[in-house]
Amino acid sequence: MHMFKLLAQEDDELQEEVTIESPTLLGISGLIASTIVLYSESVLFNTGCGLPAGPFGLVGAVEGISYLGVVGLIGFSLYTKVKTGSGLPAGPGGILGAAEGVAYLAALAGILVLIAQVTNYGYIPNAVPMEGVHEH
Repeated sequence: MHMFKLLAQEDDELQEEVTIESPTLLGISGLIASTIVLYSESVLFNTGCGLPAGPFGLVGAVEGISYLGVVGLIGFSLYTKVKTGSGLPAGPGGILGAAEGVAYLAALAGILVLIAQVTNYGYIPNAVPMEGVHEH
């Protein structure tokens, strides 16, 4: 298991320390979550509707958890940037750095899809699908 400690220095004094216990796991999880979010945003952009709930609501649950994961990764990245002066480390094989970059890309794509949704359909879809609002 790898562990990274990010140290912030100001005038050669240690100010803050951020520890990442498993950057590989965080990187893999972040890439999976970001991929799901990007797919969800693509479906929303092309159809005006998000992903269907799926059997037992599993697709919707994975989608929702993925959105939370992307927001959490971006939040951790911003927290690390504020505390240490630099973003997340690249991690083994660059996987954590890649996950950080793709998470920001997913957030930017989300903003663009939101603008397109309002422009094309005049509303933002609810998290829970509503009948009769917009059919596929």
